Amino acid sequence: MYKFLVAIFLLCVPVSMSAFAHSGTDQEEKACTRDVQRFCRQLLDQGDLTVLACLKENRPKLTPACRYVLVSHGQ
Repeated sequence: MYKFLVAIFLLCVPVSMSAFAHSGTDQEEKACTRDVQRFCRQLLDQGDLTVLACLKENRPKLTPACRYVLVSHGQ
């Protein structure tokens, strides 16, 4: 469960050095929780960037709210 929460956190920030300066809101994390469970659950133990890549690969299947979170954070 911890890795799942970390994956959601990293999803909600841009992948860059400035990413460590801020994080996504609770609402942004909730927007992608279901999509991570649905499409990327099997990858949770492979690292947070792998989960982010999984979400990007499944972008057409994601909920509109999760797609918006990705776009709004430059993903």
